[in-house]
Amino acid sequence: MASRRQFTIRLAAAAAALALAGAAGAAEFTMRLSHQFPPTHHTAVSLEQFAKDVAAATRGRTEVQIFGAAQLYKPAQHHAAVASGKIESAIVLSFQWGGTIPEMSVTVIPYLMTSVAKQKAFMGSEASKILDAKMEAKGVRNIAWIVDTNDGIFTSAKKPLVAPADFAGLKIRGLNKLFDAGLAAMGAAPSAMPGSEVYQALQTGVLDSGFTGVKAAHSRKFYEVQKYGAASNIILAYDNLVVNPAWWNGLPPDIRGAIQKAADAAVRRSIRTTDGVPPEDVKVLVDAGMQTIALSKAQEKAMADAMQPAVKKEFLSATAPDGVRLLELIDRL
Repeated sequence: MASRRQFTIRLAAAAAALALAGAAGAAEFTMRLSHQFPPTHHTAVSLEQFAKDVAAATRGRTEVQIFGAAQLYKPAQHHAAVASGKIESAIVLSFQWGGTIPEMSVTVIPYLMTSVAKQKAFMGSEASKILDAKMEAKGVRNIAWIVDTNDGIFTSAKKPLVAPADFAGLKIRGLNKLFDAGLAAMGAAPSAMPGSEVYQALQTGVLDSGFTGVKAAHSRKFYEVQKYGAASNIILAYDNLVVNPAWWNGLPPDIRGAIQKAADAAVRRSIRTTDGVPPEDVKVLVDAGMQTIALSKAQEKAMADAMQPAVKKEFLSATAPDGVRLLELIDRL
């Protein structure tokens, strides 16, 4: 009797395992997508919709499996993971290419191309194609320029950072060597680090001041450790959705087209309809307890005048001759 019961249990377990295997294998194609954002981050939310769009467009033949919050790979590992085929896709922030593709940092030159008109004109432009080709040369194919933010907020525990003189001596979160040249020009001591590490650095005093997108300042709860915020349309940061070229080229044309269509929709969702820092994003931070303001046009100009010369000099020294061409093309957008 006992052996019959054990046989029945084993048979039921085997049937359950087969059912699970069948469910897991229902999709013909799998796209594992890694990113660094917390679940509430606007790009993380948009990527969840992207996954749904792909499933719907392919009638369940393709499953996008999302691994957020850097649970699978750290931000600095995404490029290599996708290029080597360890994972099919990932989000790489445009400014995180650093020395690998220094031209990618052109969009973080302060106040250069943050207008909605410039963002729309950039899509499919010669400038974007130059950068797409540089990513392909490094072993990944970019299928989407998703706008992460076209604003930024400087946060502080002691006083609002509204003028270049306010930055003197501050230990502040930087982005990369290029942008940090502008911070240093104002007398700050920048330290580049992923957004996921900034909260703890602010909490422990490793940093005096933070810098991130306005929405990200709320999703990352900077208001818990910073009293003041000064927001402006200072940079344009993209989330590049990159895929492994061999995997991408091996997909059937209809599947590849469906994924691209869903990626294009994510891009459209990411572009704002009006210029300026959205008042509702400022209000969310104010309601959370952070004394937040949006800089005036005069204050933005003073910041641009203080930062741009040093940043452009750094950019051109690292990107000749393509950097000159990129600046020319962006000026025409």
